[in-house]
Amino acid sequence: MRTEQLEYITAVVRLGSLRRAAEELRLSQPALSETVRNLERELGVDLLERKRSGATMSAEGRELLPHIVNVLDAVDRLRTAAGEQHRISRTVRLGTVNAATVPLLIPVMREFRARHPLTQVEVVAAQQTDIHRGLLEGGFDLGLVNHLDGDDMPAGFDSLELLRGRPVVCLRPDNPLAALPAVPVADLLTEPFIAMRSGYVMHRYVHRLLGERASSFSYSTDGAELGKLMVAQGLGATVLPDFSVIGDPLERQGLITCRPLADDTTTRVLLMLRRRRAESVPRAAQELYEAFVRKGRELGPAPEVAPVQARDGMPTAGGPSPGLAASPGSGVSRPG
Repeated sequence: MRTEQLEYITAVVRLGSLRRAAEELRLSQPALSETVRNLERELGVDLLERKRSGATMSAEGRELLPHIVNVLDAVDRLRTAAGEQHRISRTVRLGTVNAATVPLLIPVMREFRARHPLTQVEVVAAQQTDIHRGLLEGGFDLGLVNHLDGDDMPAGFDSLELLRGRPVVCLRPDNPLAALPAVPVADLLTEPFIAMRSGYVMHRYVHRLLGERASSFSYSTDGAELGKLMVAQGLGATVLPDFSVIGDPLERQGLITCRPLADDTTTRVLLMLRRRRAESVPRAAQELYEAFVRKGRELGPAPEVAPVQARDGMPTAGGPSPGLAASPGSGVSRPG
């Protein structure tokens, strides 16, 4: 058994395809496939399930994955002890639902890059369900996902709360609804609506919010970033966690703003950092995890959207970010 065989199998799992792994490793696909087959024959198990759509870890492979990770991590430590003080050899793969990209994700990436300039970080936008599956199968090392406060935590993960916010209506400042202190659902339903696709927590939240009320979903899309761009271009309104809107470049430029929901003042959305529960974690993934923890502590209490203040008995029209005020109990939950 050779170390590169273990590195090859993790590359296949991470990329979900023998072809893509061969391209990254600069090998021919037949050579990579034969190397993986040799490892499977040596271990006596099929590590991969090969399908037309790609390759995923088999049930037997998932059981062995922690041991493979342990071996590769031990090799990393050996290389470091031999003098490669600043090198972490493997790529870290992060799945995200594109929530809190500006206040949290970008600063963490910048800090991690400064500390580990030779480590590649892949940031992959995906739905909650895909991120959870990727974490369990070894395709992702870490995942950033939204979670509705009070829902059960999924099994098999270590989950850490980084941010705590509330659902808000994201809309253009020149939209008439931006002049309201809070947006009733009945008024929201009069607007073209940009929904998150099935598989996102905010998709489930909106359907729960609307209940039996009729809605016309004009668009559906993947992730908050594209949703905000569509709002900025005047295509409609959407509902997102406040931490995905406040401080966003589009909000600072006055292209989008947000308002509380008049029909819901209690729901809280948590941004969770998740990883697969395992005895050993790759060193690079652990250090990126710790960078998220540090940033969560640094952010401290964050502003929460408050109703727009009335002027002469009338609500003020929306600017880039009117009505933002610190609110006790909102913002970041400090990790312990």
